[in-house]
Amino acid sequence: MELHQLRYFVSVADEENFTRAAEACQVAQPSLSQQIIKLEKELGQKLFERLGRRVKMTDAGKFLYDRATSILANVDHTKADMLDDLATGEGRVAIGAIITAAPFLIPLLLKAFGRSYPKADIIVHEDLTDHILAECRRGDLDIGLVALPINDTQLHIEPLFKDELLLCVHHKHKLATKRKVSIQDISQEPFILLDPIHCLGEQVVSFCRGNECRPKVVCRSSQILTVQELVALDHGVSLLPASAAKIDKSKQRKYISLSGVRPHRTMAMVWHKKRHQSRVVCALVDTIREQLVSELK
Repeated sequence: MELHQLRYFVSVADEENFTRAAEACQVAQPSLSQQIIKLEKELGQKLFERLGRRVKMTDAGKFLYDRATSILANVDHTKADMLDDLATGEGRVAIGAIITAAPFLIPLLLKAFGRSYPKADIIVHEDLTDHILAECRRGDLDIGLVALPINDTQLHIEPLFKDELLLCVHHKHKLATKRKVSIQDISQEPFILLDPIHCLGEQVVSFCRGNECRPKVVCRSSQILTVQELVALDHGVSLLPASAAKIDKSKQRKYISLSGVRPHRTMAMVWHKKRHQSRVVCALVDTIREQLVSELK
């Protein structure tokens, strides 16, 4: 089975006609037909039914079509990757990040990467952890930024840094002047939590329960930025990642470390183990390792 045979096969399937398929592939029709016959003999299956001038795929043809289009797409993508030109900073990379990290990590990353590769085409996708992992497995994303734990044998998983969870309070809150607080200090405080669809929301709840704290939840939100604004209105307190605190310029909020066991999440970089990485993707991976991590550690 050769690539040109798969291209001829896909063209016939799309055109439903050998003549038009030959024209699309810019080959003589007899040559195309011979290659299809050769492919059918190799597979031991009829791939098309000839219905007059039209052809239709058999069940075996339909089975092969999905795989052939995927193979050809990967080949074309690999060729495109190999043709990118880092000398001029050109190339394409798709990166995904979980919603609770993207607003704080992606701007820092693009700022650092953009200085060296201003012409690089960066596609950013924010989503939930499961969706990011699925897109990495499918090859839709070159890199994913997620929080551990992750157990996926198809993905390369590289821990990056520990993102400490800090207590976020209104700047006039009674705890705002403290350098550190204990989990017991906030056990009776009105608590604003992230929605449990986010792993960070579940991690906060687990940490509180593990330290015999039952937070009085007054509100849940799916966005960290919303939680921050509610804290600024003195609607309650929350536990938020240090990466969010680092870029928070508001004077309405204060961030305080917890004493004792300091909760954190571990951020990681993932990609498909068998996915070809272009030079642009490799450069972005290096930027994440060297510059992003150094800013957030």
